[in-house]
Amino acid sequence: MQGKCAYPIVSLNSKQAMTKEEIKEIAKEVVNNTIFCTKVMLTSDEAAAYMGISKSYLYKMTMRKEIPCYKPMGKMCYFDRAELEEWMRGNRASTDAEISQQAQSYCIKKGGAI
Repeated sequence: MQGKCAYPIVSLNSKQAMTKEEIKEIAKEVVNNTIFCTKVMLTSDEAAAYMGISKSYLYKMTMRKEIPCYKPMGKMCYFDRAELEEWMRGNRASTDAEISQQAQSYCIKKGGAI
């Protein structure tokens, strides 16, 4: 997901000073965004954050075998980032224009009109 790789933009004028807490928070965001962009296998916490869902919902989908995961030691779940992206793209909702085009194509095949 390309949108997840954006770093926060911070602009300061000459009169502003950042506190240590603000610097730590920005550093944390940079680390999190870097993980999403570079790490191949994600932990449950990372996968849930990456997908923008709760960890409990991720576990629910894992238990129902609705989402691909790996359990190399039989307990902890790991998720392949590319597989998660593929899974998230798996059930695309068509736009109104696409549905209209499909309806026109269907009617033309069947010899009818819209």
